[in-house]
Amino acid sequence: IPLDEACYRVLRHPTVADKTFLISIGDRTVGGLCARDPYVGPWQTPVADCAVTVSGFGEYAGEAYSLGERAPLALIDAPASGRMAVGEALTNLAAAPVDLSRVKLSANWMAAAGHAGEDAALYDTVRAVALELCPALGIGIPVGKDSLSMKTTWEEGGRKKEVVAPLSLIVSAFAPCADARRVLTPQLRLDAGASELILVDLARGRNRLGGSILAQVYGQIGNEVPDVDDAQALKRFFRAVQALNRDGLLLAYHDRSDGGLFAAVCEMAFAAHCGLTLDLDALSAGADGASARVLAALFAEELGAVLQVRAQDRDAVLSRLHAEDLHAQAIGRPNERDEIRLMRGATPLLAQRRIDLQRAWSETTWRMQALRDNPECARQEYDRILDADDPGLHAELSFDPVKDIAAPYIAKGARPRIAILREQGVNGQVEMAAAFDRAGFDASDVHMSDIISERVSLSGYKGFAACGGFSYGDVLGAGEGWAKSILLNARARDEFEAFFGRSDVFALGVCNGCQMMSNLRRIIPGAAHWPKFLKNKSEQFEARFVMVEVAESPSLFFAGMGGSRMAVSTAHGEGRAVFADGAAQAKALVALRFVDNRGAATEAYPANANGSPAGITGLTTADGRFTVLMPHPERVFRSVQQSWHPQGWKEDSPWMRIFRNARVWVE
Repeated sequence: IPLDEACYRVLRHPTVADKTFLISIGDRTVGGLCARDPYVGPWQTPVADCAVTVSGFGEYAGEAYSLGERAPLALIDAPASGRMAVGEALTNLAAAPVDLSRVKLSANWMAAAGHAGEDAALYDTVRAVALELCPALGIGIPVGKDSLSMKTTWEEGGRKKEVVAPLSLIVSAFAPCADARRVLTPQLRLDAGASELILVDLARGRNRLGGSILAQVYGQIGNEVPDVDDAQALKRFFRAVQALNRDGLLLAYHDRSDGGLFAAVCEMAFAAHCGLTLDLDALSAGADGASARVLAALFAEELGAVLQVRAQDRDAVLSRLHAEDLHAQAIGRPNERDEIRLMRGATPLLAQRRIDLQRAWSETTWRMQALRDNPECARQEYDRILDADDPGLHAELSFDPVKDIAAPYIAKGARPRIAILREQGVNGQVEMAAAFDRAGFDASDVHMSDIISERVSLSGYKGFAACGGFSYGDVLGAGEGWAKSILLNARARDEFEAFFGRSDVFALGVCNGCQMMSNLRRIIPGAAHWPKFLKNKSEQFEARFVMVEVAESPSLFFAGMGGSRMAVSTAHGEGRAVFADGAAQAKALVALRFVDNRGAATEAYPANANGSPAGITGLTTADGRFTVLMPHPERVFRSVQQSWHPQGWKEDSPWMRIFRNARVWVE
């Protein structure tokens, strides 16, 4: 098997390949408590090992979650497939600061009950996992489910046909997370001086290829599969990684699973936009360059992990791993060539541009997106990988995000009332309330039914924030059902017209609230030129973390922030601004624009997540009191909420400033 061919085939396999086409259409930031989502680093590469949420808006502790599944192995050895599912869940979870003794599992069993041999395989696997491995690890499975009808039969052309799915165990692992800020990611750190990569191999060099992606891409299954050979070694591995992370000795972490070591290190390089060099002498001593032994070392999917450590810490880290009787060795390092280089001595057996390998890894998601979504957008995202000089997400601020400009007013004890406005289907009210509460407001939950029934009047509030979500399921158009519940109800319309007519109030509309307020533009002074917001150009719901620039505008929310560039969460399906005509667009007061990673206003996808003209994604009125935004600053007002942020940021992210600006304006 040619080595270069094997590398490209494995990276293109759907199990290994980039999953952007699945991840980007799911809202990962709703609720404002997500601290680690799948996307990693300044280039938002979907390679995270686990997910982490925090338990509150003032907390760093929370919960970590991970998955494990190795269903193909069941075709050869069903109990091993179950044990490996548990092992993979735990090696994924090890990226977070958690205590193994507090881990709980959820087991989702699937089998073709009644099919020859499957009942016995299910029994053996349940016994291996529930009665042997988990007790040895000291963890339990308090919850789970089963689907025991994984077989379908039919007749076609007089012939009986059937499809039988292999026994599958999907393991979800959960544990309290001590500090979401200490979660490790696969992104290689290039800002910590010279560094090296260490492989911790729980199989101790066995490198079994049965059921592997390498076998599959060559139409094979194999004979001998990876397994959890030593439960105690897995416990020691988990303990060692936690201790090394706690002591600040690990820069990056990635488990070895689908695609083996080669896929793992490639994903680490993709996340950092850098090259790396692997020493095959260390991995397969005595083998020639194209041998089966080299392939096994690179593509076996045994349990283990790759650790990035500072070069000066390598010996200390290896010593600690060896003290735990773990098989660990230095295997390579990042390089400045932006190439993935597999070396035998001074001879490269593989030297491929990182860009070419990453394009192969992302080809599957591009083709899926091109079939399902707007193919032009899919191509634009795929072609971003060609830009070797892409600087990635960054922050350039015109203000000090640490300075709490609202503190003097909060110290006086006065807390102006703000209505956190929602309608049926809205889901972003909690994080909005948390942001305004931190800025010194008294936030009240106000449902539209409260206003319509006269239980609540807006006359008692200094402002309102209309929140994100899917009012009336967006079946009447994004935000239009919500707007009609105001415009077509005399009581509600009078209430909002009176509010907008006051000179001492403000309003913020975000996402669905932005869409709703844009449909109220006829009753909002100064909003006549606002656009409608229609279906994204990509033809998909888009959940992204992308760059925006604060435009110079009269918006009270962005006072003193003009010219600042930073990343923000977006999550919407209908965010494309459509103006009545060119004159309306020219007269509209823009408060926020999508920009590319070099800071230029953009219409290119996915930097512009919805295709709005000139990158427009926020607008305001001439007096600056009423502002609408499609992105979600209320979901990222803490640094820990952000998928990526510059090293050194403190508790409050720059987005906290817009809420404090509102508090200052009220005073």
